[in-house]
Amino acid sequence: MADKNTHFAHAVIKGVDSQPRKTAVVASLARDRYVSDAVVILENTPRRAARAVRKAIESAAANLLNNSEVSIDPQSLRIARISVTAGTRMRRYVPASRGRALPFEKISSNIFVEVAGEEKVKKAAAKNPASDTKEKEKK
Repeated sequence: MADKNTHFAHAVIKGVDSQPRKTAVVASLARDRYVSDAVVILENTPRRAARAVRKAIESAAANLLNNSEVSIDPQSLRIARISVTAGTRMRRYVPASRGRALPFEKISSNIFVEVAGEEKVKKAAAKNPASDTKEKEKK
């Protein structure tokens, strides 16, 4: 599927304070889209996890544009993979009646985004044959 002109970069955000199920719903909005389209969609999504997913996508895009050895076309950036997994769980306690403490867990998410982009096509300077003949005539 990927040819020699396609380059990849990824970004991982760990410990997002949102449950993986809720974050995965937001991530599915951006899956298999161009980066510019996904950012616009997530900016207008009224979910708490949308900001974290958008930051992960923008980070992966910046990694590809800035850390690649070749020049990448920003218009060709698309989301190759995006996944949400369960992060660490923090054990906490909430006070209850009769002096008891009931345990609960604060669940976090890990977001993985991989972005693909195409190399910029270098336009070769075409030699104008008419200008070559004029230069020869001047000599």
